[in-house]
Amino acid sequence: MDDIGKSAPKQSTGKTSPPLTTQSVSIDPKCVGDRWVVHDQDRLARLIAVIAMGQAAHAAHILKESLPMAPAFSDADLRQEARIRMTIQEDGKTPRTGYPRWQRDGFMFEAISWIAARQVYGQEVLLKDPHVSATSQGLDGLMIELSSDKSVVLMTTIFEDKCTDNPRDTFLNKVIPAFMDRHKNKRSAELVATASVLLRMGGVDPSVAATMAASVMDRTQRRYRAAFALPKSLDSQTERKKLFKNYDRITGLAQDRRVGAGLIVDGDVRDWLEKLATQVIAYIDNLNKKKV
Repeated sequence: MDDIGKSAPKQSTGKTSPPLTTQSVSIDPKCVGDRWVVHDQDRLARLIAVIAMGQAAHAAHILKESLPMAPAFSDADLRQEARIRMTIQEDGKTPRTGYPRWQRDGFMFEAISWIAARQVYGQEVLLKDPHVSATSQGLDGLMIELSSDKSVVLMTTIFEDKCTDNPRDTFLNKVIPAFMDRHKNKRSAELVATASVLLRMGGVDPSVAATMAASVMDRTQRRYRAAFALPKSLDSQTERKKLFKNYDRITGLAQDRRVGAGLIVDGDVRDWLEKLATQVIAYIDNLNKKKV
């Protein structure tokens, strides 16, 4: 952790503590880094539970206002769906009681990435919600930054969030090709459609939202962020440089348009996620007792 502390952690100062501590870290001249560590694991677990119940908008409100944690509403069906989403079931038998580990862990990490984006980039950005369906594929994340009067798209950020046992191979063989396709504006209809929804939800008049959504195809106003869950053994500039080597295969971008992010956890990543899932389930079960 040779360069940690070069920039102060970005934390909110509201009524409650932030779930994550985030800070900028060095990688190399080709890209910049974000480092995330858990600051309040109980709050993180509760936010993931709220997102798993389909209430990402409410989770964003909680983060923005630093409010005490509670879902906007909770009934038996929502709690059961969220519980199943947090449970591993590898055999695929019916009735479904869970999902394969890679899907469960992927959803959890996508939710954490979404929370980190809210903390790093501010609460006013327009941000695609995490996939609430564990079988959803496609765009991991999309973030849009607008001018103060909401008339101009200033920056579009495309996310690739990966929870994997082989981060280097995944970055080189999956993330980079996915970003290169996006950079060539392949599957651009998906970007435009997602942007249109975000702009309308952000208060942009529907009559101009479609035209503004075309801005996401402008590669001069685009940033890419690749994020991984990583053990402490990979928490150094040397290891980050190895992990994100070849990021410059996405050409024509300044250093700050390529972001390599890492959630640093204690011990084995899969074991850590399992413990976090247990906390999420415990919170969901407690909601049942409280009848929230």
